Amino acid sequence: MSPRVWRIAAAASAASALTITGCTTSSTGGDGGDGGSGGPLTIGTTDKIVSLDPAGAYDHGSSAVMQQVYPFLMNSAPGESTPEPDIATSAKFTSPKEFTVKLKKGLTFANGNELTSSDVKFTFDRQTKIADPEGPSSLLGNLEKTTTPDDLTVVFHLKGSYDQTWPGVLTSVVAPIVDEEVFSATKVTPDNKIVKAKPFAGPYAIKSYDKNSLVSYEAFEDYDGILPKAKTKDVNVKYYSDANNLKLDIGGGNIDMAYRTLSPTDIEDLKKNDDVKIHKGPGGELRYMVFNFNTMPFGKKTPNADPEKALAVRQAMADSLDRKALSKQVYKGTYTPAYGFVPEGFEGQTTPLKKMYGDGSGGPDADRAAKRLKKAGVKTPVDIHLQYNTDHYGNSSGEEYSMIKSQLEDTNLFKVDLQSTEWVQYGKDRTNDQYPVYQLGWFPDYSDADNFLTPFFLNPGSFLAQHFDDPEINELIKEQRSEPDKAKRDKLLAELQTKVAEQLPTLPFLQGAQVTVAGKDVQGIVLDPSFKLHMSTIHK
Repeated sequence: MSPRVWRIAAAASAASALTITGCTTSSTGGDGGDGGSGGPLTIGTTDKIVSLDPAGAYDHGSSAVMQQVYPFLMNSAPGESTPEPDIATSAKFTSPKEFTVKLKKGLTFANGNELTSSDVKFTFDRQTKIADPEGPSSLLGNLEKTTTPDDLTVVFHLKGSYDQTWPGVLTSVVAPIVDEEVFSATKVTPDNKIVKAKPFAGPYAIKSYDKNSLVSYEAFEDYDGILPKAKTKDVNVKYYSDANNLKLDIGGGNIDMAYRTLSPTDIEDLKKNDDVKIHKGPGGELRYMVFNFNTMPFGKKTPNADPEKALAVRQAMADSLDRKALSKQVYKGTYTPAYGFVPEGFEGQTTPLKKMYGDGSGGPDADRAAKRLKKAGVKTPVDIHLQYNTDHYGNSSGEEYSMIKSQLEDTNLFKVDLQSTEWVQYGKDRTNDQYPVYQLGWFPDYSDADNFLTPFFLNPGSFLAQHFDDPEINELIKEQRSEPDKAKRDKLLAELQTKVAEQLPTLPFLQGAQVTVAGKDVQGIVLDPSFKLHMSTIHK
């Protein structure tokens, strides 16, 4: 398959990757200038920052900052999902396993340092070398090495041929280009060092930084990419520990915009407020539970380890969940039931959990769960230690997991010890085997079904760090990534999702849309399939 044919196929695939590729965009009201007439913007969020170093964070809160301040080789224009060259003039396959990127001339960071191919190589080399458990290095599983024939040329040497996901990877959280004169090659660089050194080359640079309290941005005039020049010169992002206070501030006009995460009840209340507008974007967020294969009931490191009993426990929990009740009672329909490992709307997505578990039609079935456990010789009730997060996935998480606890215990098959932890500690504990069963949520890094599969289930390297490893699943993941024929790839994706459903390393149950609330004078908000907040388009 020639590089030209591949690029056409990739563009077509990315364009059709979501049936939800529409976006919500408020009127820009003209070019907006530099936004000076409307003044600075203040955005509120409950999302916490883990790290400003792309090697040390794989979460939405950290990514939201990185999207503003770091440059990317490829990106998606606001309202689009197709990867395009960003700080590059071209990006394409020059052989089956070589993806070549040509950088623009004269690129610099905000500190004045030149941005060359050496920085790009450094960026990807350090990701794979550091391989931080909190980081996104698992996205680079197909990268063999990176070479730099000259200052403007980067060649990615891949393990598989014509990797259909690679352009998307280059738009993702693993791919912000960093300054080799600032960042450590061997360890995660502290936030204060990064801010002081100003290694920024995105639409914005960080002006002041009080972690998870207030981050102030200023437009970076020398940004040279496909995103719009910043329409607002100064933007402040205020961090809230309590979503109720976020609701009060946006409703009272104390901030201009609330971006993640307000509860469904808060959103319903704010709809009655004539001073704000609700903006909704395409769905794709997945909410799910993760099983630690070492420490869950009958896990590999438990005194009574038994893989068949452990599988029966996972399957019985899947039989017992009432997704529709969670959707309706907790989330007022803003989240809908999910019956697969890839949200509906992504090309190649299937719903194997719907028929394989519960009543076979999407509802719960306690009798089926009881039969599974009895057949495996599992005594009931099974003790489940279930952990959830209090401040990262919205303040409805408490109600969500209280209902899950009730649903499981109402079968008389489980006894649930429900505990919660704040996000900054949560990320560390979950990768250190502290939680036998725990909550996670996921926004896609790029618009392809693979992004819900490779980072989760390809081993070694899964960011879940849950000790799940299946050779057949690993092989199917690799095979579908390099299959350029759409029909053949969809068939491989379906087989892969069925295999994962049989093992149940995770248990997905809800998917949701993007919702943002802003003052009526705020324009240029784009919520698109890339799930990136483009601050540079927003202005008053």
